[in-house]
Amino acid sequence: MAGQRSSGERDSQEERNRRQERAERILDAAAELIQRWGYNKTTIDDIAKQAGVAKGTIYLHWKTREELFRALLFHEERKLAEEIRQRMADDPEGNTFYGMIKYSMLATMKNPLWKALFLRDTTMLGELARQEIQTPTAEERTASFMSLLRLMREQGLIRTDQSFEAQMHLMSAILVGFLMVESFLPDELRLSDDEAVEVMTDALIRALEPRAPAAPVQESEEVVQAVDRYFAYEIDLIKEQEEKELK
Repeated sequence: MAGQRSSGERDSQEERNRRQERAERILDAAAELIQRWGYNKTTIDDIAKQAGVAKGTIYLHWKTREELFRALLFHEERKLAEEIRQRMADDPEGNTFYGMIKYSMLATMKNPLWKALFLRDTTMLGELARQEIQTPTAEERTASFMSLLRLMREQGLIRTDQSFEAQMHLMSAILVGFLMVESFLPDELRLSDDEAVEVMTDALIRALEPRAPAAPVQESEEVVQAVDRYFAYEIDLIKEQEEKELK
């Protein structure tokens, strides 16, 4: 009996692994096609052909085309967040507030799908570009980021002669502006992704750092740990939502 249960558990786990692998293959195919053709022109038939599965197989995972693409966004977001956290870990000075911003923007610039979501690009993402921002998960993560920013202010790492709201507005303007500016520049003035991110990070530091500090201000261990907790929390939230979408 015990051996039978063990065998049954192994079979069940193997089936879950097969379903997971198949679902991820479908999502990878959807990501490739939506970047090539856009949300409105990418069909379930196209995705099934690209993934090498029957059309009906896709509906074993998601009931509608919209559910599949919502799952795709969480799938891509989770991969992106894990990549950012790994880049931060590989850099001795990466696990800081500005390191988080730097590597988040670098990963975003190199990921066309996520860059489109960040810029609310409805040409690529259709209505998903607007709908996704309204999820409870996004609200929780925004609140978590705001808590981190407040801690930076309390620690004297960010100027306090501006309101918190003004700083959120300023950060958004800088981050979105650097993602959008390339389309307005002639080729000879464009920077590589790495160069652009260095310029952006420097601009953000200069905009937010305290005015004429008496001495260089270093991020405390409390802030470093808070940055790590923020990213761990973000990844957990994304995974939780991805599991709900990835059937």
